[in-house]
Amino acid sequence: MAIDAYVLFKVSSGTERESSQKIAEFDEVSLISIVYGEYDVIVRISVPDMQALERFVGEKVRKVKNLLVTSTMVIAREYKGITRRNAK
Repeated sequence: MAIDAYVLFKVSSGTERESSQKIAEFDEVSLISIVYGEYDVIVRISVPDMQALERFVGEKVRKVKNLLVTSTMVIAREYKGITRRNAK
């Protein structure tokens, strides 16, 4: 069963674009956003199983320069619909 997750990153100040470009090279990444707030970058990934998630975070991502902190959130359930922001 495929695992979808968000991985949140804190990066060294001023390296948001550089870090995002490097992370975007990984096949597991489907979306990457630079954000304001507690974290600097949020990445959505899809992997085949928990072992692949562990390899992605533990081996691939942690080798990227300027990453200070990661927080991984596995998606349990998703809902979609029209939001106020998208409503016309």
